[in-house]
Amino acid sequence: MAAKKKAAGKKSGGKREMLVVGSKVKELVRSKGLMAAGDLLEAVSNCVAGMIEKAAERVTANKRSTMRPHDL
Repeated sequence: MAAKKKAAGKKSGGKREMLVVGSKVKELVRSKGLMAAGDLLEAVSNCVAGMIEKAAERVTANKRSTMRPHDL
């Protein structure tokens, strides 16, 4: 029975782990006098993940093992 329990905090459906701090993203949006849609955080996190994936390709192509800000 214990094997059927899902790990706490994990979502099913193949979704990525959240890479951004939701409260900080919402705080920045609110500081602009705007509201954040419910799915905004997931979209921002996916954009960040995409940036890191592209940067990783650049690092690998340049035969380096350290990702630097200019790789983004």
